[in-house]
Amino acid sequence: MSYTEADVSAARAAMNKYRAELDGEVAAALAVVGLSAERALKEAEIRDDMIRVAHESGASLRQLADVSGLGRKTVTAIVEAGPPQR
Repeated sequence: MSYTEADVSAARAAMNKYRAELDGEVAAALAVVGLSAERALKEAEIRDDMIRVAHESGASLRQLADVSGLGRKTVTAIVEAGPPQR
């Protein structure tokens, strides 16, 4: 696998965003936590979008709650919120 200089620069910038100008294990742990949180947020947004698509296609709130592992109230709130404003 090879990486371009732009790939490396982007990765460094993303890690430095969370390191809080620290070094060592604490900085590495903060970078991992921050990057993981970003990824989790993006995955939740994708999940919510797919919940809305499935509901519009005829899936019931109960079905969506079962497959997502979320409660029906949470699924209802996602469906009623509509697509995120980007």
